[in-house]
Amino acid sequence: MRNNEDRLGAREGNADAPVQAANQSSDGTFSFATPTEFVELPSRGRYYSEEHPLHGKEDVEIRFMTAKDEDILTSQTLIRKGIAVDRLIENILVDKSINIDDLYIGDKNAITVAARITGYGEDYITRVTCPSCRESSDYSFNLKECSTYVGNVPEQHKHCIEKLESGNHIITVPASKVKVEVRLMTGRDEQYLSKLAESKRKNKLPESYLTDQLMRMIVSVNGDSSNSSRQMFVDNMPARDSKFLRGVYAEIVPNIDLSQVYACTSCDFEQEMEVPFTTEFFWPK
Repeated sequence: MRNNEDRLGAREGNADAPVQAANQSSDGTFSFATPTEFVELPSRGRYYSEEHPLHGKEDVEIRFMTAKDEDILTSQTLIRKGIAVDRLIENILVDKSINIDDLYIGDKNAITVAARITGYGEDYITRVTCPSCRESSDYSFNLKECSTYVGNVPEQHKHCIEKLESGNHIITVPASKVKVEVRLMTGRDEQYLSKLAESKRKNKLPESYLTDQLMRMIVSVNGDSSNSSRQMFVDNMPARDSKFLRGVYAEIVPNIDLSQVYACTSCDFEQEMEVPFTTEFFWPK
């Protein structure tokens, strides 16, 4: 668990936002305003360009999910294309100048979880298989327990990480001693990786999600930003360096912490695990 956590959800002062806002005018006309809330951004608006609508913003306003939004989530066309959740986020953002493709993945994750809470509540029930006894059962996770972290350089790794004003970091990996510059990834990167993986499946090519992800997040190696140099390094770097790079990256990138304690009801086994994103997340039973 990170040391800069905050509970995910509305900012203080908005936690008790009304669930409904119905009015009856003097002429008997019914009106209804969908309530909104502010979601804290793990990035706190840092690193977005000055032209970006979220530059310097610590939170973003979303409206509660509606029955109309459920049409998006049940659209078979959008589901097949893998863009149903993206369309939902696009729909509930109050500021329509925000392009979800430009959202940092951590900010997008925070909005996604907050949207689910507004739509179906904080209790998320899904099927979980116990790692110990292998018994499968429904388990309830509390999404309000998810926390945000702004991304800090771990104390034990400060000697090998340089943080740049752009939000990029230069990480010296332990085995090869190469200086690897990495950047924060966005929704556009997420879409690219998803489409690339789908293309490889269709063409029966070997899966390479891990190295594809590394190629996407690495800006340069020892100052060389050419595709050939980055690809050569990714394909040949020692597994120790790869593990270290991915582990440190997860610590320095603003995101939400989905880890919660799972307790098996069959064998009393307990273990911290990440809340699994299954079909029940936006399509609850």
